[in-house]
Amino acid sequence: MSDKRVRVRFAPSPTGGLHLGGVRTALFNYLFAKKNNGDFVLRIEDTDQTRYVEGAEQYIMDCLDWCGITPDESPAKPGPYAPYRQSERKSIYRAYAEKLVAQGHAYYAFDTAEELDKNRKEIPNFQYGQVYRDGLRNSLSLPQHEVDQLLDNHTPHVIRIKIPADQTVSFTDMIRGRVSFETNQLDDKVLLKADGMPTYHLAVVVDDYLMKISHAFRGEEWLPSAPVHLLLWDYLGWKADMPQWAHLPLILKPDGHGKLSKRDGARLGFPVYVMDWENTQAGTLEPGFEGVGFLPEAFINVLATLGWNDSSGHEIFSLSELVEKFSIERISKAGAKFDFEKAKWFNAEWIKRSGAEKLKTRVEKVLTDKGITIKDDNYLLTVIELIKDRCTLLTDFYQQANYFFRVPAEYDLNAVKPKWTDEKTNFFNAVIELLKSADTIVAADLEASFKALAEEKGLKTGDVMLPFRIMLVGGKFGPHVFDIAALLGKDETINRIEQALTAFTA
Repeated sequence: MSDKRVRVRFAPSPTGGLHLGGVRTALFNYLFAKKNNGDFVLRIEDTDQTRYVEGAEQYIMDCLDWCGITPDESPAKPGPYAPYRQSERKSIYRAYAEKLVAQGHAYYAFDTAEELDKNRKEIPNFQYGQVYRDGLRNSLSLPQHEVDQLLDNHTPHVIRIKIPADQTVSFTDMIRGRVSFETNQLDDKVLLKADGMPTYHLAVVVDDYLMKISHAFRGEEWLPSAPVHLLLWDYLGWKADMPQWAHLPLILKPDGHGKLSKRDGARLGFPVYVMDWENTQAGTLEPGFEGVGFLPEAFINVLATLGWNDSSGHEIFSLSELVEKFSIERISKAGAKFDFEKAKWFNAEWIKRSGAEKLKTRVEKVLTDKGITIKDDNYLLTVIELIKDRCTLLTDFYQQANYFFRVPAEYDLNAVKPKWTDEKTNFFNAVIELLKSADTIVAADLEASFKALAEEKGLKTGDVMLPFRIMLVGGKFGPHVFDIAALLGKDETINRIEQALTAFTA
């Protein structure tokens, strides 16, 4: 690596929800920057104003904050290379496009949308480029005086790059090695649109140069654009300052056939966005990993292992561990299948490894959103510690914890009533008397007394343990039943046994 300061950028378009593939690109940028004591830059690529969605930029920044990969420079935190929105840099780009025209590397094109559509319909595989450009309305085919007149009259036009014929354009990708392209396969991409906005091709090169970007990570779907960008770096005289590129492998559908899309998530029942995205145009709420109950640590861990590993066989990494262990050499060229069940496993592992104090705020929100009032923080922390190993998603805490805060609204009577007997009623009335005589409930002591009483009454412990659980929680789930009783306390346990006996004997 050169002595040049490491500066990387994540450059999303504010057009909707942030796809997990985009966040993985941001994550790899972040890890590489932090590993090399560099800068992680967020640049908003909003040059396509027709696709701009209100609120999407703030949503992108919220997603990165939630993930813990907050940029060093961004529209919200401007640095020395501001502004960080391309729409606010509009005045910068025309001069570079005009310079390319003056050098003979680009040209004005005056064709209307209707004329181009007519060509596409009449000519199979029509491309605006070497084969057809001389027969179209542009500054290469028209006399100079006519071009000058069209420009003087402010005739709508675009500026296109003039792709040279019969050349091979090559570069070394940090992941893929040497990559080459034949220019005869390329079309003359638009660099500056009729509204004066640059296209991605011009803007990404100009901005990366002006912002001193040293390394550019992007998805492999951008590989076909690489030769155009290589030519622009060369034509603008900046080749020596061109960033090193790494084209990341695709995140694939679970079956491995094609790139994962938001439609796949809707079809297969899992999120593909980071946070819930309110699609006001469609009138829908598109779920995100945060909304369905993922911890950010788990989500980042999942993304890091989609196309990268540290060769140790370990799978659980904190963000700081990822920074320490990250290397480009360990990124795969092949696409990585997304497995939602594996993603949930990561989340369950992170819940287990997280202390109750760390989980408290998020669990409290899950419970209060369902109408549960938390009156005692220490009680909540004890509940979390008792049940966290049973939760895969944060949303599971409601089902696993709600009975600690309120009496079950209903019971799994089918598991109890068919085998209910007067002997069991007598047994639980005896348990109530046992509890009344105790000062407090100690789980181990209650378990011993409960089993001894069952034996005394001629009952198998297993025949009364399940009803006891259902009395306390409503169903066949939860941690050790005597731990539940100890946490509920003497009075509440008695109350629940009495209420349940009424339902069981009705």
